[in-house]
Amino acid sequence: MKLLKALLLLAFAAAANAQGFPDKPVKVVNAFAAGGGSDILLRTFLPKWSELLGQQIVVDYRTGAGGNVAMEFVAKSPADGYTLLMGSPGLSINPGLYEKLAFDPQKDFAPVSLVGTVPNALVVNPGVGATTVRELVALAKAQPGKLNYATPGAGTSLHLAAELFKLSTGTDIVHVPYKGGAQAQADVMAGQVQLMFNVLPSALPQVRAGKLRALAVTGRTRSEALPDTPTMIEAGIADYTAVTWNGILAPTGTPRAAIAKLNESLVGTLRSPEMKDAFAKIGQEPAWSTPEDFAALMKDESVKWRRVIQAAGIKAQ
Repeated sequence: MKLLKALLLLAFAAAANAQGFPDKPVKVVNAFAAGGGSDILLRTFLPKWSELLGQQIVVDYRTGAGGNVAMEFVAKSPADGYTLLMGSPGLSINPGLYEKLAFDPQKDFAPVSLVGTVPNALVVNPGVGATTVRELVALAKAQPGKLNYATPGAGTSLHLAAELFKLSTGTDIVHVPYKGGAQAQADVMAGQVQLMFNVLPSALPQVRAGKLRALAVTGRTRSEALPDTPTMIEAGIADYTAVTWNGILAPTGTPRAAIAKLNESLVGTLRSPEMKDAFAKIGQEPAWSTPEDFAALMKDESVKWRRVIQAAGIKAQ
């Protein structure tokens, strides 16, 4: 009886605290370094979200292990709504990539909402003798193992996007992994590596400046930021999509009232007219959701990328 009373008191205390949420700054943990695609996205919507949430929101960078460092940190943080994760496709990729994880993406996180979706862009150095996807495929088949593609690291979503391209086209292109997207893209621009798949917000300025050539985008529809660039499907690669998504998650056990407050303020942020324009400038599209729909997306993506990982024989490094 005493145990039951104690549990009830704890439940009432948690509910009371959640009703007053948030009464101090909220931290969003980013698994990737400043200046990358997820950071650009965060900096775009955080000021408005902070305004609607009524509290300061700060970014905590915890990079490493394909996002696992940040994911584990948040999964093991207090479930009070004050420590959140800027989630990315790694939540769906890493369970198929690593033999052991110190967390379970399906069980240890409480999704809040999607934030945005963005296609990747297949970009090449302007000196590469291909101006279309078909020409690139023909070039790769004429020189098997001679072309190289850069990625921010083995097992990242951009690595899998490239491996899906290779599987879909039957080409032999060599993987050159880097420790981050900025250096990978810099070496493509310098001609050290011929091509890469990159998130559109990072690639877009260099494409517009003529330092990279975009051959295709990887969504089901063309990007408003690059309206003259075809999708991979339009370019002849049947059923090819590889969209990068981002969303906010909390540790499992976070009070429902806190999740609801976070979702309400975040969705309100993303639906605001200024966010549509701000996202368009960085090649993103706002993509709010219910917590349940976000959880379903993560599950579906996990099935898709596990198949690619197994088919390509990708191992975590």
